[in-house]
Amino acid sequence: MKTSIVSLKARQIWDSRGRPTVEAEVRLAGGATGRAIAPAGASRGAHEAVDLRDGGPRFGGMGVEGAVAAVNGALARALEGRDAADQAGVDTAIVTADGTANKARLGANATVATSMAVLHAAAAAAGEPLWRHLAGGRDVRLPLPEIQIFGGGAHAGRRTDIQDFMVMAPHAGSVRRALEITADVYRAAGEMMAGRGRLAGTADEGGWWPSFDSNEEALVALTEAIERAGYRPGREVWISLDVAANELFDGSAYRLPLDKAALDSAAMVERVVGWSERYAIASIEDPVSQDDLTGMADATRRLGRRVQMIGDDILVTSAGRIRRIAAAGACNAALIKVNQAGTVSEAKGALDAAQDLGWAAIVSARSGESEDLTIAHLATGWDAGQLKVGSFARSERMAKWNELLRIEEAMGERAHFAGADALPASVAARIRSEGP
Repeated sequence: MKTSIVSLKARQIWDSRGRPTVEAEVRLAGGATGRAIAPAGASRGAHEAVDLRDGGPRFGGMGVEGAVAAVNGALARALEGRDAADQAGVDTAIVTADGTANKARLGANATVATSMAVLHAAAAAAGEPLWRHLAGGRDVRLPLPEIQIFGGGAHAGRRTDIQDFMVMAPHAGSVRRALEITADVYRAAGEMMAGRGRLAGTADEGGWWPSFDSNEEALVALTEAIERAGYRPGREVWISLDVAANELFDGSAYRLPLDKAALDSAAMVERVVGWSERYAIASIEDPVSQDDLTGMADATRRLGRRVQMIGDDILVTSAGRIRRIAAAGACNAALIKVNQAGTVSEAKGALDAAQDLGWAAIVSARSGESEDLTIAHLATGWDAGQLKVGSFARSERMAKWNELLRIEEAMGERAHFAGADALPASVAARIRSEGP
């Protein structure tokens, strides 16, 4: 059988932080090959699949020799002779070979690189680009980009408490135009910061490294940058926040050093609600910590009709957690990170669970990335509707945005930009009624 797996091997390569990561390469009986690279996050949820790192002094403990050995050993034995066209069967074999609930034995970096490499090999054997292979003949949408302008939190030395200050252009009409708008805002923000002597470089994901006196000052600056670029906040361009509140919670309070504040759950929700009332915010991710279900439900109740409320650390790309959190009235959108789950099939199961609930879904990169393009194809082929990659700078980010442009061109007249329709229905209605 042409799609039988005949070899699987891994190697250590380097991610965007200069840290080791795993690349897996699969070869099929018919000669097709597939290759993929595991990403890594700095801000990680306690419930997500875990990478296998070597520890010790070498590379600050971040080595991946054990994970590479897991691919070349246990996973290669488990997958030899299996049909790469049967992604669910391959991923089941990967999960069984690991045998833990969180991929701790072989490592999620080993399992996700292998799972994605098999997917690429199957698409190559079919003679199709990955997005079309995933679409399976369906008409699918090009995702709405969600792009960082200012980076903070764990990705920028905690210059701001909030991790990501991002923009979206839901009325752009095409990926090409959405990226052009973002380029204008990104450039305007950099020029504005430099002119004020507040430019401190770039963060891990390529956003401007901010120097602000409060978190709200960053929202003011982002609003000004949108206007300086020639756009209207809340019309052509909307703001999206990733609070990453899990990083702010110390077990007793949410600590916001920049604001000199220590907040309980209700006060943290109140602060986020206040920002949403004063600024053109259409999307908020993780406004409270991973175990604060009451706070997330409260934030969703108060904002969910007008703002996309994304769960990341609280959901960790788990279909089961998505259904449990939804039953509690929390979230209306799920972030989908393949390495949080550990395999392609598990991530797709989480996306399906979210969309079955009527939620929005956002395929996402991690802060430690590479030139791997898989997520641009997943977001399109799965018809997820949204893609979050990081900023509008640095090659590992731009590679994904540029791949979306190629996909859009390949679609030709059948290209359809998800735009506002990618958001939860009530939020999309708000966006359409207020702009452009």
